[in-house]
Amino acid sequence: MRIMRTALTAIAMAVGLAQTAVAGDDNGNFMVRVLGTGIITQDSLSSLRSVSGAPVADLKAAGFDASVSDEVIPAATLTYFLSKKLSLELLCCFAKHDVSLKAPPAFAALAGNIGETWIFPPAVTLQYHFDGLGPLKPYVGVGGQYIAFFNEKTGGNTLQATSVEIDGAFGVTVQAGFDVAIGNGWYLNADIKKTWLDTTATWHNSAVTGGDIVAKVDLDPLIISAGLGYRFNLEDIFGGRPSHEPLK
Repeated sequence: MRIMRTALTAIAMAVGLAQTAVAGDDNGNFMVRVLGTGIITQDSLSSLRSVSGAPVADLKAAGFDASVSDEVIPAATLTYFLSKKLSLELLCCFAKHDVSLKAPPAFAALAGNIGETWIFPPAVTLQYHFDGLGPLKPYVGVGGQYIAFFNEKTGGNTLQATSVEIDGAFGVTVQAGFDVAIGNGWYLNADIKKTWLDTTATWHNSAVTGGDIVAKVDLDPLIISAGLGYRFNLEDIFGGRPSHEPLK
């Protein structure tokens, strides 16, 4: 049901775009997509760096781990075609995630929700588009993603901390997807991105440990999207578009 609501939101955004945008052009140099997007955090607690300032051994072998919730959200991409086969794409969205701690039975009281955070995870990729397949327009891409964390909260606060802070993180992104032309500049789109990155989270003044808890977490999100795209020429917005060879 949640995925359906997200898809309907994306479609409504696309319809609104169609009502206000310039004429669609299958050879245009710009594309806007509105998408239903799943952010799947293929995460793990890579290390517990310190407790109350003192370094500690890796606790994963003892049964501790951390996870960040998966979310389905509306998102958008902006794509500028540099040439017939090369383009730059920007993915933008906002999402809210929960952070949970897994603990062995002896420390069961610590398990549960230990944080909540909003994220802003823009990703920029350079794409190569394959041509000559009729309405099917597959592409691959490579680039980077930065995840900014903000409005962090302690959630269920099983660690009894006064606050939590999560560092921003940058990672390498790879991508594959395809557009399917359905006429008048409109496209159906499916896309998958994979990013490898890690971050450091700090729980301040934990009553459980008597000080700060600092942990390193591998996020490595998988981002799966589907939705509608609309392609046109930027020059049509600003006027005076010069004649040029169609990009695609």
